[in-house]
Amino acid sequence: MTIVIAAGGTGGHLYPAIALAREFVRHDAAVRILFVGTARGIESRVLAHEGFELALITAKPVMGKGLVDVLRGLLSVPIGIWQSLRILEQRQADLVIGVGGYTSPTMLAAAALKGIARVILEPNAYPGLANKVVAPFTQRVFLAFESAGASFDQRKVRVVGTPVRQEFFVPSRKTGDSIERRGQHLLIFGGSQGAKAINSAVLEGLALLQERLPGLTITHQTGEVDFERVSETYHKLGIQAKVVPFLYDMPAVLRTADLVVARSGAMTIAELTACGKAAVLIPLPTAIYDHQMKNAREMEAEGGATVLPQANLNGAKLVETIVAIMSNSERLHAMQKHSLAMRRSDAAEVIVRECYALMNETHENNQPRKVNGG
Repeated sequence: MTIVIAAGGTGGHLYPAIALAREFVRHDAAVRILFVGTARGIESRVLAHEGFELALITAKPVMGKGLVDVLRGLLSVPIGIWQSLRILEQRQADLVIGVGGYTSPTMLAAAALKGIARVILEPNAYPGLANKVVAPFTQRVFLAFESAGASFDQRKVRVVGTPVRQEFFVPSRKTGDSIERRGQHLLIFGGSQGAKAINSAVLEGLALLQERLPGLTITHQTGEVDFERVSETYHKLGIQAKVVPFLYDMPAVLRTADLVVARSGAMTIAELTACGKAAVLIPLPTAIYDHQMKNAREMEAEGGATVLPQANLNGAKLVETIVAIMSNSERLHAMQKHSLAMRRSDAAEVIVRECYALMNETHENNQPRKVNGG
């Protein structure tokens, strides 16, 4: 059996797909998983680390782009569909899964043309354009948030949560995970590409943060572009911290944290709640449809997070917010408890079960019908 997953561009699209792929393999070790993406996304780097095969197609983003880039994106669609059809034919695919982003539409269109079972996963509280466009010719729509359901045909919708890698649910025995036992630990995470605005606010308030919480230890993920600037500032201030451009083992790192400062992509929310972590969420203001703010407000409404809009962000305000939470153990523990209550540990399992039923149904419907006497 071969399953093709169209996902990439950002970690928010890719990591739910990786969690889902692992669940398919756990269910059946003989299953073949092929990811489809582009050379420009993070998938070429991350999937090699995760051990999954990647095929490249031509696809370009359209949303939030100028007229020239929009035209280029539209012109790439027929090329991408042709490439997708070839991949599906060569691999004899049984199922195609789209996780939003600009790689999904052409692959799902190709799957519809070939009569292959096809589903989409929408991890955000407000669905993206790609998933809304392809939804009419998909057979199932898996959602993380019930609030996203209004955009889709309710007969296809299943609200299951966001698939999260099993490592987030299994306590690690690595010695490095004991860092919080020596004092409180803060994780600053700007997403797979980092977040310059968050990095700058942290650096602006770093000396004050150390003064207000002198025993605090920090892990700070910066993104590749901002790594040198951030690491040099920690060094100049004489503050010991683990500063890295990218975090590959997020489950282990996240378990060390008492509080997390982060963006609010769908995958970040899912991983935070999987581990029951309190968070200060700073939504990306340029996110399409402001979906990060909608994600963040969902977690804040449940009591697991405090939302700090980027428009209000500066070093002093960020430190004030961090200190208000970490110096109040009752508040911190209550936020962690509410965060944990939001988690869905069976999302990947439910999706896999539904997909197998759909593949059987699609296969039966595509069989030639017998005529009398045949």
